[in-house]
Amino acid sequence: MEELSKSVINKCKSDLDAVRKEIGNVVVGQDKVVDGLLRALLANGHVLVEGIPGIAKTLVIKTLAQVTGCKFKRIQFTPDLLPTDIVGITSYEEQKGFFVIKGPIFSNFVLADEINRAPPKVQSALLESMQEKQATIGKETFTMEVPFFVLATQNPIETLGTYSLPEAQIDRFLFKLLMDYPSKEEEKKIIEQNVTIKVFEDYKISPVLSPNRIIELQQLTKKIAHTDKIKEYIVNIVDSTRHPDKYSIKMGKYIELGSSPRASISLFIAAKADALLKGDTFLKPQHVKNIAYDVLRHRIILNYTGQAEGIKIEELIAEILAKVPIP
Repeated sequence: MEELSKSVINKCKSDLDAVRKEIGNVVVGQDKVVDGLLRALLANGHVLVEGIPGIAKTLVIKTLAQVTGCKFKRIQFTPDLLPTDIVGITSYEEQKGFFVIKGPIFSNFVLADEINRAPPKVQSALLESMQEKQATIGKETFTMEVPFFVLATQNPIETLGTYSLPEAQIDRFLFKLLMDYPSKEEEKKIIEQNVTIKVFEDYKISPVLSPNRIIELQQLTKKIAHTDKIKEYIVNIVDSTRHPDKYSIKMGKYIELGSSPRASISLFIAAKADALLKGDTFLKPQHVKNIAYDVLRHRIILNYTGQAEGIKIEELIAEILAKVPIP
């Protein structure tokens, strides 16, 4: 594969820096999450975000859509939602005959808010569209617009009236990001410039990218150079979640189920996205480490002992990264 020139990479980095700067004018104190979303967008993957209500999950994705010049739709998941509410329906009028009304899934950026509030058949309709990049309405199949990016959110504190996502479905998300409280200094800024006081239009967000440029950046991400040693390092990290004893990982005793091959693929493409974001022309082990938490957080299943003892997945991943040698 042809190696990208430094000038091409620098142009990508300056475009992405401009996106981050523009988002920073609206969203305060969520730099890690913004970087995670940009990496996922470059890697053409979807993101699951977990965080308490009121920490700007909706604002982040809405701003990202505006900055990248993309269309945005928000779906509020509720227990009475139907798959047709997401995908669309076939309708009939005497003058027109049968015609299709497309649902909100047909957009560039889709916010699936509180995905765990909807029953499994509705979750499946969304996840099928994410995976296949298409949706079927009646007898017709329609492909998604490109770029197509889903940000699903779930609330970690409520269990009443929620349906937890099965592991097989969670595995379809490239990343699971955690949104936390802002610092005190950041919260002071939030008080001044929040969407309760201002309307979204007041921020005067300038589109920095276009949908076509995003598709271009996604293609360039794939072309970031790599070596066989990096692939070996990625495979070893994933293997350590399945055979922790081989790597002397003490917390391995808490693993019920290790990561699937999808984790290796995700680590590979997400590390390339991190390299592009940082302005590097080739893949380094540090890029893999930078995205390992977001890729593995939802792909390692703890056993009952681990859950009972309150073991944190982040501590387990930290031990994996410390113990798995770089080839």
